[in-house]
Amino acid sequence: MKILILGATGPTGQHLFKQALEQRHQVTALVRNPSKISIAHEKLTIIAGDVLDKNIVLKALAGQDAVISTLGKGQSLSSSDLITDAVNILIPAMNEMQIKRLIFLSGFGAGETLVQASLIQKIIFKTFLHNIYRDKAKAEQTIRSSNLDWTLVYPVKLNNKPATGNYKAGERFTMKGSPEISRADVADFMLTQLSSNLFLKKGVVLMD
Repeated sequence: MKILILGATGPTGQHLFKQALEQRHQVTALVRNPSKISIAHEKLTIIAGDVLDKNIVLKALAGQDAVISTLGKGQSLSSSDLITDAVNILIPAMNEMQIKRLIFLSGFGAGETLVQASLIQKIIFKTFLHNIYRDKAKAEQTIRSSNLDWTLVYPVKLNNKPATGNYKAGERFTMKGSPEISRADVADFMLTQLSSNLFLKKGVVLMD
């Protein structure tokens, strides 16, 4: 399948594009700094540019079957609306290019998942992650109201452990403490959704 990956140089995005190539997908990565991708592959196309540049986004979307986004703000806790602004460009561009499938990485505690959080998770989300999650929630509202075939992915606390393939995925869980999941497993799940309609137009929580 031909897929456009946004956020490919981030910690989860790196797992995503490497696994996608291993699975023989045709991958296009739209990145601001191509030097952060150190591998070359016959099925990898790198486009340098900004997700906030509509012309670049349209160029990257040409010929794609689906879009997977792992966009994030890195270590920044700023109040900027980077993700919302990117989504406001991405959705009309996807419609213009007649691409329907969008698999979008969020984070557990954002948007409608906050009500499922444990007490300790809610404290973290409402203090340290407030600005980031406010941005994610706004972006998700736009995605949910679109005509795309979207899936919103809500992993719990991320770690850098190896993939296990043994994780839980569902619309709702009872949380205790602060469970985790590896970025590699999140990438694995997102790729499985390219050929699955199980969570079409749904939000899905991921945890070990």
